[in-house]
Amino acid sequence: MSDPLYRKEILRLAADAHGTGHLSEPHRTGTAHNPTCGDRVSFEVATDMDGRIEALAHETKACVLAQASASILGRDAAKLSRADVTKLRAAVTAMLKEGAAVPAAFPDYAAFDGVIAYPNRHTCVLLPIDALLTALGAD
Repeated sequence: MSDPLYRKEILRLAADAHGTGHLSEPHRTGTAHNPTCGDRVSFEVATDMDGRIEALAHETKACVLAQASASILGRDAAKLSRADVTKLRAAVTAMLKEGAAVPAAFPDYAAFDGVIAYPNRHTCVLLPIDALLTALGAD
């Protein structure tokens, strides 16, 4: 039986590390930190006039769960607004806490269904989303 926290899909997403690095001219940056374990995720974003993400990059010094979540965002968050990312966070939280459906636009979050049984690890999955929300600024 495989470990639900470190299944192949999560390890692949973390290894792919979509969006890692830095933007040459970011408009905003944001960081989220988990003081319990020391995980830290920082996002740089460039946005259009409507506040939608044109480009993003992240630096993730964190566990494989946070790395995988950041990789999903690095690959799929382009064109999202802060409101879209806020809805994504609510959907991922509901998935982790209540077993709700995976957000349709982000099917790779299904890989984290094994994390549901580990509430102390929910923060790991949500940390990159929080960093991106910080980078996108206040509503």
